[in-house]
Amino acid sequence: MDEQPESNSLETGDTAASGLTLPVRTRDAERTKRDILAVAIEEFANHGLSGARVSAIAERIQTTKAMVYYYFGSKAGLYEAVLERAYADIRQAEAQLDLARLDPETAIRRLVDFTFDYDDANPAFVRLIANENMLRGVHLARSPNIEKLNLVVIETLSAILARGRRDGVFREAADAVDVHLLISSLCFCRVSNQHTFGAIFRCDLSDPEIRARHRRMIGDAVVRYLLG
Repeated sequence: MDEQPESNSLETGDTAASGLTLPVRTRDAERTKRDILAVAIEEFANHGLSGARVSAIAERIQTTKAMVYYYFGSKAGLYEAVLERAYADIRQAEAQLDLARLDPETAIRRLVDFTFDYDDANPAFVRLIANENMLRGVHLARSPNIEKLNLVVIETLSAILARGRRDGVFREAADAVDVHLLISSLCFCRVSNQHTFGAIFRCDLSDPEIRARHRRMIGDAVVRYLLG
């Protein structure tokens, strides 16, 4: 069951019914919100929306549930903010790749390697998105920002594919959303299914040799699809 705030009357600089005095400086507020989101990503990734506890999040950053509700309104509001933060983080990291200066094939391989490494290093991100898929994406769909955040990677891919077609390297029919699906699914599944895959096939996907082999394999698969 969703946890409810103790009070809906909290305002900046006022003392609420709980006796909590809220911060008034924007810098402190932004820091507090970042701290809450950082812990909340792990909590929601580990326990899902229904199992996550706002009190556990508050306790880890030594604040109160009232403070969490003050900034995010509700447990669902916090969860939706976490989804936005998770996608913003990966898109911001992608923006640092400077793919426009690379030839098309190298740019694609660089993007695949980045996605592979990011998912591998951020299993909480993978679990969070897997949990939201179990909820049929309803909370993600409510966000006014998610689509805009993720259009960036499609625009980046479209530019790379256009350069590849212009150079006579990539197939004409390649679609940016399809290529993004191909990259995401191969990298994502390797993390999301690592435990079941390991139990069934008695292999450790974290083994450095296996990891390096899979990284090359996924890059080769995507590039060979594009080369036609």
